[in-house]
Amino acid sequence: MPVKGEGTNEDPWVLKTPPGTSEYLMYRDETAEPPALVCVVGKTTLSYQLRALDDLHAMLKEQGDWMLLGSADEQKPAADSTVEAWARSPENPVGGWYGLKKGLRGRFGMYVPR
Repeated sequence: MPVKGEGTNEDPWVLKTPPGTSEYLMYRDETAEPPALVCVVGKTTLSYQLRALDDLHAMLKEQGDWMLLGSADEQKPAADSTVEAWARSPENPVGGWYGLKKGLRGRFGMYVPR
């Protein structure tokens, strides 16, 4: 299924959560410091380091291109061996959280791997 939008603030991607039940918007903000991937879910805005897209792709290729997504709020532990756990691990390329806004750094596995 083609993705709607160009991935900009003016024309964000219109995506669906992995279960396909909810829509959300996402766009690149290369002017942010660091460059960010901005995710708008209802009235909530989450942001992740933009480099997460390339880092996640490289990690999935290296480990075999498939793993459970996992998804957890920042305040809850991530299940082992999931994309969510990797996105907070001190062993990932950024040495910890890809999420940029304290309190809203989780849910990487729900929104980014789309």
